[in-house]
Amino acid sequence: MSNTKAVLGFVAGAAVGALVGILLAPDTGSNTRKKISGKAEDLTDSLKSSYDDFVTKLKNVYTSGKEEAEDIGKTVKSSVNTMKAEANANLS
Repeated sequence: MSNTKAVLGFVAGAAVGALVGILLAPDTGSNTRKKISGKAEDLTDSLKSSYDDFVTKLKNVYTSGKEEAEDIGKTVKSSVNTMKAEANANLS
């Protein structure tokens, strides 16, 4: 989670820096609005990409965790069945 926060902090800082740079640069209003619009689109694309990467990683963690839990369940079930068989054999 701290990596996600760091990435979002970096992206937010870059966006603020770009916006301040555009607003302080001497240019006409229409050019400034175009630059701001372009930077906003870039930021949106970057955030979407970061979000998609996060969701993909989360899905991978979920899938691997689920598979590991299923493997552990099978191992436990097998051990319990073995112990039952041994107990039945000892009682006979």
